[in-house]
Amino acid sequence: MGEGNYVIRVATHPSEVEPQAWDDLLAVQSQPTPFMRHAYLAALHTSGSACASTGWAPHFLMLEADGKLVAACVVYLKNHSQGEYVFDWAWASAYRQHGVPYYPKAVVAVPFTPVPGSRLLALDAAARAALVQVLIAWGEQTGVSSLHLLFGADDDLQSCAGAGLMLRHTVQFHWNNSAPGFQDFEDFLASLAQAKRKKIRQERRKVLDAGVTFRHALGTDISRADWDFFYRCYERTYLEHGNPPYLSRDFFGEMARSMPEHWLLFIAERNGHAIASSLIAVSEHPVRAGGLNDSTTSKVAYGRYWGALEPVDCLHFEACYYQPLQWCIANGYQRFEGGAQGEHKMARALLPVRTSSAHWIAHPAFAEAVARFLERESEGVGNYLQDLQQRSPLRTST
Repeated sequence: MGEGNYVIRVATHPSEVEPQAWDDLLAVQSQPTPFMRHAYLAALHTSGSACASTGWAPHFLMLEADGKLVAACVVYLKNHSQGEYVFDWAWASAYRQHGVPYYPKAVVAVPFTPVPGSRLLALDAAARAALVQVLIAWGEQTGVSSLHLLFGADDDLQSCAGAGLMLRHTVQFHWNNSAPGFQDFEDFLASLAQAKRKKIRQERRKVLDAGVTFRHALGTDISRADWDFFYRCYERTYLEHGNPPYLSRDFFGEMARSMPEHWLLFIAERNGHAIASSLIAVSEHPVRAGGLNDSTTSKVAYGRYWGALEPVDCLHFEACYYQPLQWCIANGYQRFEGGAQGEHKMARALLPVRTSSAHWIAHPAFAEAVARFLERESEGVGNYLQDLQQRSPLRTST
């Protein structure tokens, strides 16, 4: 199958995609993350976490020129809307009320991972634009109701908007360690308003007074026993909320084998016993300007999973925010992303940022209705961001 000067291939299993070619293409994107690495996507599939049997049927769309991979993405055929974090339940309900099937739909995303980043891997803007056209044509040929690119990088969204896709916005909360960077945690606290500093110190004191201490392990220093304990915590958190966990133990075993350098584990202990843990993803990559590397490196941490076997007041805040932020400061990390939603994160100095997705709706009448909805929603998100910015936890200059 070809379009223009490109040869198009479609694979339905990660083993049909050459890992190095995929990762080399990811490395030259504006916003690469570990979650788009071939090993990460393959582990989701082979562990049974995100595959056809769980409602995530992958299709790797690849554009080649002169035998070289020049653009690629993974798009999932889905028969549900779980694990996406950009919520379209109301859209599915509207389809159902009108007797029109909403599923299957197509999603360009990293399953269960609301981390903004490059989704359309391409050598240049022309290849990226061609990939969007291939995606739309594939959606039309497949007969899906809709196509959704979630948490895309800016250049992804620009290409999608240029092809007529509708943009949708939401809010996340990220912490930034701007140059020259904080010297230590106390230096960070000094940047906050007095009430916020007091609250954080009180919360940390409660955990300390409860006799809880922390240790952390990075990469291959995370032992098999540590991974097993983490999974007990992670699984328990999901089960307490009435759902099985999205990710299997085999998935994390594969992460320990194939991508250990991207994982940082914090373990809380009391009276010589582990009682809680939080797992953080970490990434370092060159900052690219005009397609060339400059002398700086982007160092980003991502809050991912946590769980506790014993209740301790404020332990969640310590394990998921204060310990990771302290580590980020000590290791020169410039950003910590707190994941989807959670206005409470602002009290921990994670500030609001807009994240975006792009949507193509096949049915013309529903496309018009969604466009009107998104216009109203976008105005609401803008007002919400303004309100949040007025409630900044940062100390004001006098």
